[in-house]
Amino acid sequence: MEMKAQHFLPLLVSLCLLMTGCSETKDVTQGKWSLSYHHGVNILRGQERIATNMTAEYRLEDETVISTQAYKKPTFTVKRIADQFGKGKLWTITYTSQLLPTLTQHFYVYDDFILTDVSVSSEKGIRSNYIAPIVMDHAEASLIGKDQRALFVPFDNDAWVRFSSRQLPDTAKFRSYEVTALYNPQSRHGLVIGAIDHDVWKNAVDLNCSALQLRAYSGVADHLTRDKLSHGCVAGLQVTSARMMIGIYDDWRQGMERFAQANAIVTPPRHWTQAMPVGWNSWGALAFKVNHDNSTRISDFFAQELQPRSFVNAEGLLYTGLDSGWNNFSEEELMDFANRCVQNHQVPCIYWTPFTDWGKNPEREVPGAESFKYKDLYLYANGEPQDLDGAYAIDPTHPAVKAMMEQTHDLFRRCGYKYVKMDFMTHGRMEADAWYRSDITTGTQAYNYGMHLLDSIFSDMYLNLSISPIFPSQYAQSRRIACDAWNKIKDTEYTMNALSYGWWIDGVYQYNDADHVVLRDATDGENRARITSSVITGLYITGDDFAADSMAIARAQLYLTNPDINGLATGRSFRPLLGDNEQSEHVFLRTEPDGTIHLAVFNYTDQPMAFHFDKHLILLDEGKTYEVKELWSHKNVGIDDAISIPGKDVKVFRIKAL
Repeated sequence: MEMKAQHFLPLLVSLCLLMTGCSETKDVTQGKWSLSYHHGVNILRGQERIATNMTAEYRLEDETVISTQAYKKPTFTVKRIADQFGKGKLWTITYTSQLLPTLTQHFYVYDDFILTDVSVSSEKGIRSNYIAPIVMDHAEASLIGKDQRALFVPFDNDAWVRFSSRQLPDTAKFRSYEVTALYNPQSRHGLVIGAIDHDVWKNAVDLNCSALQLRAYSGVADHLTRDKLSHGCVAGLQVTSARMMIGIYDDWRQGMERFAQANAIVTPPRHWTQAMPVGWNSWGALAFKVNHDNSTRISDFFAQELQPRSFVNAEGLLYTGLDSGWNNFSEEELMDFANRCVQNHQVPCIYWTPFTDWGKNPEREVPGAESFKYKDLYLYANGEPQDLDGAYAIDPTHPAVKAMMEQTHDLFRRCGYKYVKMDFMTHGRMEADAWYRSDITTGTQAYNYGMHLLDSIFSDMYLNLSISPIFPSQYAQSRRIACDAWNKIKDTEYTMNALSYGWWIDGVYQYNDADHVVLRDATDGENRARITSSVITGLYITGDDFAADSMAIARAQLYLTNPDINGLATGRSFRPLLGDNEQSEHVFLRTEPDGTIHLAVFNYTDQPMAFHFDKHLILLDEGKTYEVKELWSHKNVGIDDAISIPGKDVKVFRIKAL
């Protein structure tokens, strides 16, 4: 009997699905996750509902926003996967229409978390500057309702921007960049949503609490991404969003660390096998007054007074750095300073800003590429150069930028420098009218292009990013966790704001950086607090004028020589104890491999503050006895004692089970 085509086709599809390990289904389960489709995607983890009728959407070049709801019944496939994230299932939902591009949702479901993205394709080609893989127009009230908090993560660390934990539902509208956490600060239970791809798009999560709406999307551009233009369009036969992670965790802090780990799987941190840098940078006190004489004397001061007294890294080295102002040195002076550092068992460090023109002179010839003028390099917005922080942004894809990188690297290498502080990096990620390379159409693509060059050309040097976006993160060993900080308690509080909600960034870089510690013109308590803020964050860098400032010299000899405090500077950031503060947490902790707990308790106010050890929150065993030592005073205290933290000061405790 002859089988008719309409009967044979379903059989053929079923056979193909079987051969590829796929099946056609409207639902999928993996571990505790359950996903199903009914007018949208429903997501549960165990009995906890994460999303109901979740959709996706994209915007075409004509500004039309198209949702999955604009399509008729989709098709489904599911297959088993095993990749760098583990074993799981890939659930694919495909929407087709004769009038619209094809839209494909992917859900990569692992035991720990879900990844999802959206692809839009058409034989005629697609141009889009907005794709949202996660659209909840009826978000679960339990996620953004009473007693919940939302984590605000800034795009970069410029202009003294702050992290924050926003009380919900008091915050009507809210935008976090690249990632957010929605959590209960008492139970710590929380949802983490964020992007793990940073090669094409700038990403964000928007909340509208009053309307119970949540969107996680690729294509943000606003004043906090430092943009004057909308996000650039991505073009091709197929355009795909960043992958977005969805995870539910008993402790939101664990969720943020898991988010960092997922990002590090996609783009591992820049390689580094040596100990974390400890040292000095000239900007903190000398700024543009730095010269060969005072910097050389400071190198000698460290070698004679501080290095023998524990102010070194785990390899016994000190990183001694010239910041902006080094260009006033002759090449012979640069080389002589570097040689003196090496003689003093120090690593010579220096500074550069690869994506800026501080002179803002469009007719000036570009050093290393004299056939070009700076006006040829500018990133224009509506035909005008873009000014950020007092400098014009320049195009990372322009060949003259590569030439400047090569020339600058050659100078640094020739003079003996091994570490470069790279500053004002956000300039290179701004959206623009156009780029030199016509295949580049977004600020993130341009930034990745330029950073790849930087990474390659400076491959033999340690790179530390200063003012910069959090992502992409694979091009430098470390990054400043916040904007500039100096000596006062307000500087410590500002830095601790970033550690409160950004400690997890040390999972995508080798280390965080708390900026230079300045001791001058501050109280003893402020000195202790500022030093502590550095050692519990990451890089431990000082910044005073130790050539001429007798007060700073005396303070350094007193406070930079405490081996218990200096020993905390391992590069692994402390966590916040809670995360229930709009500004900064004041208690931070780190559990060491041997089970020892280190606890730092700050008092940002003028008045003394009472403190007691909360065994439940610190996760201490009620049945055990503990020895507690305060590391600044070297005194033992009782685990049940009432502790007083003086105003504008800190206490650091080492808690060991006996």
